[in-house]
Amino acid sequence: MTETSKHEWDIPATDDSPHEGGFRADLQITTDRGGPRYGEMIEQVRSFMGKVRYASPTPELADEVIEDLHKLNAKLDTMLVDEWTTPSGTRIDLPSRGNITLPPYEVKDGGPDGVDAEVTFEDFHLGGNGVAHGGHVAVAFDDLGGMAAALRTGGVARTAYLTVNYRSLTPLNTPLVLKTWVDRHDGRKLFVKGTLHDGDRLCADLDSLFIELKPGQP
Repeated sequence: MTETSKHEWDIPATDDSPHEGGFRADLQITTDRGGPRYGEMIEQVRSFMGKVRYASPTPELADEVIEDLHKLNAKLDTMLVDEWTTPSGTRIDLPSRGNITLPPYEVKDGGPDGVDAEVTFEDFHLGGNGVAHGGHVAVAFDDLGGMAAALRTGGVARTAYLTVNYRSLTPLNTPLVLKTWVDRHDGRKLFVKGTLHDGDRLCADLDSLFIELKPGQP
């Protein structure tokens, strides 16, 4: 995709749009957008990324894969929409709301008191020595920490800082328990804590600050 074509569909929020703070304030939640097999498509892409992470293709296979990817990208080019109407990030029936950029997780419980989720770091999230990359752990904390802040306020919050303490190795392809909650709420400041466990073993914990946005604040 060229930069020119990207600008044809990547539409930023404006002052008179309903997208509060650059987010979708009116999510218009639906599980229909993207079709009934959207989740299966996402999982196939996740599987592909994991195989690419480990694969050492021959030059001939690399050529074949590149050709296939060109064809797939050309097909998707005909279906591009702006970020406000893409199903990615809003399909609440799918792991991580169908957001391919996030490690897949399922929220088991969520409300003003916090979020309990099950997250699995897959082959694509490899850091080294068979365990998850710390950056992917931080991404999961950031998303679910923001969710805890949003559920506390009923509004939109942005990350001010995010500190992850890595206590032990985070395994791949293992269901882990990730919890986030607002530890302290001071005006627009939400101090969010979190933990990531493999059974009884603490893999990482979170100390972060999210700022509740004013209406229309970017």
